Amino acid sequence: MKVLLRLAAEAKKYKGLFIVSALSTLLISAVNLTAPGLMARMTALVSQGLNSESLIAVIRLAVILLCLYLSRILFRYLSNFLAHKAAWNLVKEFRIKVYCKLQAMSPEYYRRQESGDLVSRTINDTATFELLYAHQIPESITNIITVVGVTAILLSINPVLALLTCFPIPLILLSGRILIKKIRPHFRETQKTLGKLSAQLQDNFSGMQEIQAFGQQEISTRKVTEKADVFTRHMLKALNLSAVFHPSVEFLTALGVVIVVGFGGYLAYLGNINVEDIVAFLLYLTLFYVPITGFAQLLEQMQQSLAGAERVIEVLDSPETIRNTKDAVTIENPCGELCFKHVSFSYTDNVPVLEDISFRAAPGETVAIVGATGVGKSTLARLTARFYDPTEGVIEMDGYDLRTVDLESLRRNVAMVLQETFLFNGTIAENITFARPGASLEEIEEAARIARIHEEISDMPDGYQTVVGERGARLSGGQKQRIAIARAVLSKAPVLILDEATASVDVKTESHIQNSILELAGTHTVIVIAHRLSTVRRADRILVFENGRISQSGTHDELINTPGVYREMCMSQITSEEE
Repeated sequence: MKVLLRLAAEAKKYKGLFIVSALSTLLISAVNLTAPGLMARMTALVSQGLNSESLIAVIRLAVILLCLYLSRILFRYLSNFLAHKAAWNLVKEFRIKVYCKLQAMSPEYYRRQESGDLVSRTINDTATFELLYAHQIPESITNIITVVGVTAILLSINPVLALLTCFPIPLILLSGRILIKKIRPHFRETQKTLGKLSAQLQDNFSGMQEIQAFGQQEISTRKVTEKADVFTRHMLKALNLSAVFHPSVEFLTALGVVIVVGFGGYLAYLGNINVEDIVAFLLYLTLFYVPITGFAQLLEQMQQSLAGAERVIEVLDSPETIRNTKDAVTIENPCGELCFKHVSFSYTDNVPVLEDISFRAAPGETVAIVGATGVGKSTLARLTARFYDPTEGVIEMDGYDLRTVDLESLRRNVAMVLQETFLFNGTIAENITFARPGASLEEIEEAARIARIHEEISDMPDGYQTVVGERGARLSGGQKQRIAIARAVLSKAPVLILDEATASVDVKTESHIQNSILELAGTHTVIVIAHRLSTVRRADRILVFENGRISQSGTHDELINTPGVYREMCMSQITSEEE
C-alpha cells in the first residue's frame, strides 16, 4: 500500500483522465450487471407464452439491451484510451524524474552503481507503471464492483444460493495472500537481475574491441549467460507458483458452480425457485466467477509492477550528497580566484587522499600540479568543480565557500578537460558547443584553432558536421582530446582545469596547444595537471604533490635547482627521452 500511495501522489497531475476512465469503468460494470437481469426478464416473457403485448415488451427489452451493449463500446473506449493516456504520460514523467534525480547525483553514487542497471530502472522498471495504471488497477476496480454488485443481486434472488456462491472467496483470498508473500521476492529479483543483465551487456558492448582483441568472447558470453540464467531461474520460480495458484483458483470457482447448480436443481425440484430465477442466477454466476478467476492473473502481474516501482522509488529516495544550500549564491562577474585552505579529503574512511592542502591561484594565473600517479591530483580537480566536498577545510572561489555557491553557477565558471575524454554521439560542432549551445560558427572555429584541431576538422568530408560516433569512436585519441579542449575554451569559463589534457597528443601538437593555452593567461585561471613536465615548464607556479600533500612549490627554474621530487622527475624524464 505504501508503494501504491506513493505512486498515487505522483499521479495527481493526471487525475482528470483517471477520474473519467474510472467513471467509464463503473458504467461498464453497470451495463454488465444490468444485462443479465434484462435477459432473465425476456426469458420469463418467452417461457410464459408470447402474445402481441408480450412480444412488444420483448422487442423493447432487446432494443434496450442493444443500446446498453453499444454504450459499452463507448465506455470501454474511454476507459481504455484515457487510462493508457494517463499511464503512459505518468511513465514519461517518472522516466524524466528518475533521469533528473540521477543527473543530480554525485560521482560517488555512480562509483557504487552500474550504468546498465540505472538504464534498466529508468526504462524497464518505469514501464511497469503502464500495466499497473492502465490494466491492473482499472481491472481490479471493475472486478471488485462486479463481484459486490452480483453478490447483492444474487442475495435478492435467493440468499441461501448466494451464500453458497460466495463459498470459494475466502479460500481464494487466503491462497492469494500466500502467493503474494511467495511470489513478490522472485519478481523483485527478476527486476534486479534484469538491471544486472543490462549492465553486463552495456559493459560488453563498450569493451567489444578489447573482448575481440584478447579473444575473450567465451568468457564474456559466460558472464551474460550467468546473469540470463539467474533472471530465468527467478522468473520460472515465480511462474511455477502461478502455475499452482491459477488452477487452484479455477478448481475453487468450478467447485462453487457445481455446488450452486446442484443445490439450485434441488431447490427447483422442491419448487422453491422458478425458471426465471434459475436463468438469472446462472447468468450472474458466470459474471461472478470470471473476475474472481481473473483476480489470480492480476495479482501476479501486480507483484511484478510493484517490484519495478520499488526499484524506481529507491532511486528517487536516494540522498543527494552534493546539493545547493537554501541560500546558495550566484557568482556575478567572476574573476576566477581559487583558494584552498587546509583541505583534506578521503573517498573512504581512514584512507586520506589529500591532506592539509593550502594554496591560492590568483585570477589569470597558471598553476601546475605534478606528482606520481595516485597522489590526489585528479581529486583536486573534482573538488574544484564540487563533485565532492572536502572532508576538512574550505575551498573558495572569488571569496565564496564553494558549498554556499549555486552548483549551476559554479560549474558554469569551471571548465574541465579530463584525461578520459567523453564525446557524445553527435557532430563535432555539437560536441564543441555542448558548453555553450548558442555559440556561432566563428566562435567554434576559433576555439578549434586554439586547440589545434581546426585544420583536421576542415579536411574531413563533412567538416564540423562530421558525426563522431558513440564516445567519439570514429576519431583518434588525440582528436577527441583536442575537441574536448576546444569545448572547454569555448565555454569562456574563468577557471580552466586541464587534467592530463594533452596525454594523447604528440609532442609537437602538445607544444602548439600549450602556446595557445598560454595565450589565455591573464583572462583565465588555469590549473594544469600533468605527468609530462614539458607541459608545466611555463606555469606561473608548480605544486608538487607527494602522498597527498604539497611537498614543493615554485617555478620550474626554482624547483629544478632544488633537490627534491620535482628535480628527480625531471632527471628521470630526460633520461627516458635520451634512451
